[in-house]
Amino acid sequence: MRTTVTLEPDVEALVKRRMREGDITFKDAVNDAIRAGLAPPKRRKPFRTRTYDMGPPKVNLDKALQLAAAMEDQEIIRKMRAGK
Repeated sequence: MRTTVTLEPDVEALVKRRMREGDITFKDAVNDAIRAGLAPPKRRKPFRTRTYDMGPPKVNLDKALQLAAAMEDQEIIRKMRAGK
């Protein structure tokens, strides 16, 4: 099919760069770009995070926020005693 297309200056620069890099014709560069842009996305393998058993918790995590607050309080008291 033969048609007239008006390219924006930035797109023209990209096509010309592709022509130089691939040593291909204008027609091939435009067709390759259109194919790549309109092709359905390739299916990727889902990302999986490996998990490891760390054993039983050494602290009761049901009250983790309480534990963090108590540790923070201890640090504040330590700094106050040190005059910081």
